[in-house]
Amino acid sequence: MAQSAALSGAARELIGAPAFSVLTTINADGSPQSSVMWMALDGDQLVFSTIRGRLKCRNLERDPRVSVCTYDPADPYRYVEVRGTVTLAEEGGDELIDRLCQAYQGKPWTRRPEEVRVVARVTPTRVVDHVAPQSASAKAGPADGA
Repeated sequence: MAQSAALSGAARELIGAPAFSVLTTINADGSPQSSVMWMALDGDQLVFSTIRGRLKCRNLERDPRVSVCTYDPADPYRYVEVRGTVTLAEEGGDELIDRLCQAYQGKPWTRRPEEVRVVARVTPTRVVDHVAPQSASAKAGPADGA
């Protein structure tokens, strides 16, 4: 089992904000499958919601390795990639999707009784912060004067 990695301040900032993330899972044939997702933090883990039976959920049940890329909507040249492994649980699924909907859309989630919501928890194994030279952050220099 890979050792967990600490989330950087940039990762916490971007994933903690309502910025869209791209989740990549691994299909049965080894090819990547990516989905745009709502993402949140729960301590040192990333959390997202999916529905039991969807391709991404089936992929995660078979192979828990993922990559999550989140970019700054105000500065798309600044992003963070978190690689890790996922655990799945149905408990808390409806509550998580409601919390995410409140954060991203400012309203409660409309529950669909035919769907079984799953909480996916990403334990980071690698965190990559990236600021491209074109980034407003890179041009401004360190904010703390360091």
